[in-house]
Amino acid sequence: MPNNIEADLKTACNELIEKAGLRVGNILVLGCSSSEVNGGEIGKQSSYETGALIVETLLAELGARGIYLAVQGCEHINRSIVIEKEIAEKRGFEIVMVVPKINAGGACALAAYERFKEPVMVEHIVADAGMDIGDTSIGMHVKFVQVPVRLSVKKIGGAHLTCLKSRPKFIGGERSSYNFD
Repeated sequence: MPNNIEADLKTACNELIEKAGLRVGNILVLGCSSSEVNGGEIGKQSSYETGALIVETLLAELGARGIYLAVQGCEHINRSIVIEKEIAEKRGFEIVMVVPKINAGGACALAAYERFKEPVMVEHIVADAGMDIGDTSIGMHVKFVQVPVRLSVKKIGGAHLTCLKSRPKFIGGERSSYNFD
């Protein structure tokens, strides 16, 4: 496992929180390939230890700010999401029946399921921002309109890092004005 994963992850998380304007009650969705983080090919060398480190690091950073972490599983569980029951019910997300495993859901989804207070699985969420480590395709779970966020950290371990935030849609015509607070 590369040495700087935790430090890079903390930096990326904090930059994303700031640039996305995340606040108490918001949701950040994580998609992550532990295989890619460790220099392998997505889905080929899942590492529970790497997944646990990533989830624990993000839970600490986000939890301290009252931001919820949601973790996307792999395609073997239809990219369903591990999330705390509290926020799933509050937001009206439909709960589904599946439990992530190392090779059917992935290391990060399994680690989240084991570490959340009251984990549930949902098929789809509408998150406020997202962090994609290893090109896992999380865009379907971030609310429209999505805006790429450029961070100083470009990789976590050996995995490419892509981050998204969301903003309200601009609607109206030439006489419209917008508040950019």
